[in-house]
Amino acid sequence: MTDNEKLDLILEKVNSLDEKVSSLDEKVSSLDEKVSSLDKKVSSLDERVNNLEGDMKEVRQRVTRTDMTLENEIRVNIQRVAEGHLDLSRKLDDCVKISSDIKAKQEIQDIYINMHNSKLKAL
Repeated sequence: MTDNEKLDLILEKVNSLDEKVSSLDEKVSSLDEKVSSLDKKVSSLDERVNNLEGDMKEVRQRVTRTDMTLENEIRVNIQRVAEGHLDLSRKLDDCVKISSDIKAKQEIQDIYINMHNSKLKAL
């Protein structure tokens, strides 16, 4: 094999290698673009997650405040109202009993009045 043939073979191999490197370079560039796009999307997603975490923290705080209000204020006030109703119920029962006693005495008095009225008419 002559030197020219060897050089031609080397040149072919170099050209082939150059094409492969160019193809590989294009693929790496495409991959780099895709990674950049993916990085942007991940950054956007990370920002959204951070916003959601902040919102969840605010929701947790509101729920905690609501629970505290229920425990410390509303439950106590409901208990006070219930105790007041219990007292009112007792007083109502007492009043009904007194009213019933008065009505019974009034009926007895009406009977006596009718008896005396009848005796007076008979005289």
